[in-house]
Amino acid sequence: MPEHRPRELSEGDPFGAATLPYGVFTTPDAPDHPRVGVRYGDFVLDAAAAAAAHGSAHAALLDQPTLNPLLAAGRPVWQAVRAEVRGWLTGPHFHPLAEVTLRLPFEVADYVDFYASEHHATNVGRIFRPDGEALTPNWKHLPIGYHGRAGTIVVSGTDVVRPQGQRKTPADATPVFGPSVRLDIEAEVGFVVGTPAPENTPVGLDDFREHVFGVCLVNDWSARDIQAWEYVPLGPFLGKSFATSVSAWITPLDAFDDARTAPPERTHPLLPYLDDADSEPGGIDLRIEVRINGETVARPPFAAMYWTAAQQLAHMTVNGASLRTGDFFASGTVSGPEPDQRGCLLELTEGKGPYLADGDEVTLTAWAPGPDGARIGLGEVTGRIVPARGTTTP
Repeated sequence: MPEHRPRELSEGDPFGAATLPYGVFTTPDAPDHPRVGVRYGDFVLDAAAAAAAHGSAHAALLDQPTLNPLLAAGRPVWQAVRAEVRGWLTGPHFHPLAEVTLRLPFEVADYVDFYASEHHATNVGRIFRPDGEALTPNWKHLPIGYHGRAGTIVVSGTDVVRPQGQRKTPADATPVFGPSVRLDIEAEVGFVVGTPAPENTPVGLDDFREHVFGVCLVNDWSARDIQAWEYVPLGPFLGKSFATSVSAWITPLDAFDDARTAPPERTHPLLPYLDDADSEPGGIDLRIEVRINGETVARPPFAAMYWTAAQQLAHMTVNGASLRTGDFFASGTVSGPEPDQRGCLLELTEGKGPYLADGDEVTLTAWAPGPDGARIGLGEVTGRIVPARGTTTP
């Protein structure tokens, strides 16, 4: 039976009333009944049960196996449901977080991955092009991105099988096939689209809130050796498409109002559809922590990102591409100016490694400042590397 939550959360709990992220869960007594839940401290509010008990007009949106019906309902409904949820926090219909099973919270439509950190792009450029310009000529004029694979986005806690593919070092006469030996992480922040947009209807910077439902952490795993051999001239493919891990919790965009911050100073004039000089601050002051096998290896600051999520969405749609409910886009690796703020092993080790070994477990966590000193939490992303199938460990 559902339990009552503790009346008072511990001070500084990042999953208090200012956060209230949404997910999808099942319980041991109803393993075939996934429904929408809201995290509150170390408990999960059964939002479907609470809505039904209170006669909410939105009960049907919450008794669903994914967040997609809620996402599609649009921002006025998102705001109304969030207000109702706050009124349900003193009642029953809570389950201990440790006793539920969390599911992939939304059905992913399309997936776009960006390359929005100037620090990351500069560090990587110096590694790959030590005698040339670190940034490509287009980098300061548009947010660079590519379409990823939606079908291999997995929820936090899912094991990541070491990918196999072709790789070739400069010393090799011909490529070889086998498990990646340079498996890496990429600490990123993702954005979930709710309200769709038809073809040939670009989403302007000021319409960002009308379309984006919420925010989550992302680990966009990367097989650097496979990627290095395959990516010229068309870009990432098998080196990226094997797995992308996302949090089980989607924190509503409105929860980050107190964490809004101006992006870094732009060094090049922007075309009108990307010029956010007169828009609300597009950056979010998220403080990310990366741990490998329990040891903190980096603290990337999302506030340092050159291109904002609103600019990324504007660029995604400026050519006439449509938006669908469940579309998902990620920031690209988040890195800051300091050595301990780099969001991938490629940067942290300056290309030398070591990279991930079988059995390594990677966990990303993050929080942002909220109202009245509160912290706004993002659900963690955890993944453990398991050996490539049918092979020995590299």
